[in-house]
Amino acid sequence: MFETFKNAWRRRDLIMSFAMRDIKARYKQTALGAAWAVLQPLSMMLVFTAVFSLFAKIPSDGVPYPVFAYSGLLFWIFFANVLSGGTVAMVANSPLIRKIYFPRETLLIAVIMAGALDLVIASMLFAALLAYYKITVALSILWVIPLLILQMVFSLGMISLLSAIHVNFRDIGHGLPLLSQLWMFATPVAYPLSVVPNWILPIYMLNPMTPIIDGYRRAILHGKPPDFGALSVAAILIVICCGVALTVFKRAEGTFADVI
Repeated sequence: MFETFKNAWRRRDLIMSFAMRDIKARYKQTALGAAWAVLQPLSMMLVFTAVFSLFAKIPSDGVPYPVFAYSGLLFWIFFANVLSGGTVAMVANSPLIRKIYFPRETLLIAVIMAGALDLVIASMLFAALLAYYKITVALSILWVIPLLILQMVFSLGMISLLSAIHVNFRDIGHGLPLLSQLWMFATPVAYPLSVVPNWILPIYMLNPMTPIIDGYRRAILHGKPPDFGALSVAAILIVICCGVALTVFKRAEGTFADVI
């Protein structure tokens, strides 16, 4: 895993080239352009506010529900978009993979970098929401940086494994949207962690995205550090997941050009 990160740093120019290509292709010939990065979390926030706050009366830990929902959706959509783009990255770049050798993981890291730009754009609306609701941000917001790095490492592990499988079994691409939706509702995006029943909490916390999303909220909205106990367990699981996934990916990449 660390060798992969070292090689990625040496080939950072190639990664940025792939990322810029993906960004340009995404917004090419679109009327709204980068505004789509804001419209997705904004529209879901409005739906969640209507369904979970107005109708279901889900609590939001003392924070206005639109801000509560957006704080989770902002980072979850980044994760979901990376999953969808990274899973199909090998097949989508099949002409390039057949012609020339380069470290295939650079395509996956480029997907994460391209998604990070959407995250930055969508964060501007989040900053406006915080100002509108007069929510003061403390120094604890700096915890967002290690949480985001941890999320990116987990994302890289997931797309390394899924993209390697997708080369041989295209069903993965068809089933991924359903997986993302189910996974989102198994993560405290639309509801707080406090509503999860105690009897299922130990299993629920094994989802690495649970302490990460909860950590973002604690750091940004409540001025508190993340839950170190839960986050430590998540970090261990993420490192193991990423290490195993990259090992599988590197062993399989030699066959990509033949199978694709």
